[in-house]
Amino acid sequence: QAQLVESGGGSVQPGGSLTLSCRASGSIFSESAMAWYRQVPGKQREWVAIITDITTHYADFVRGRFIGSRDDAKNTVYLQMSSLESEDTGVYYCNSGAAPNVWGRGTQVTVSS
Repeated sequence: QAQLVESGGGSVQPGGSLTLSCRASGSIFSESAMAWYRQVPGKQREWVAIITDITTHYADFVRGRFIGSRDDAKNTVYLQMSSLESEDTGVYYCNSGAAPNVWGRGTQVTVSS
């Protein structure tokens, strides 16, 4: 069964850091592209980062604060987030280029003082 499981979210103060993980079932872990998305309150789901086997691209709002990486041996992608802001509060999801219609439950990130 195709599955994505995100973890690592939590509550932090502004300026804090979190590292998110997303493990994909082997059938949908894309060796070409995995991506992170987020849904912040009041907005539609938006793209955060796309991680390929060659490079990683980020949305403009990341501004150098996040680092995406992947461990193909573990079918896992990561998102290291630092200098978090209240505007980063939301539910973070990963997605596979091999199965773009499959979504996990996401992991909640709350940035608040």
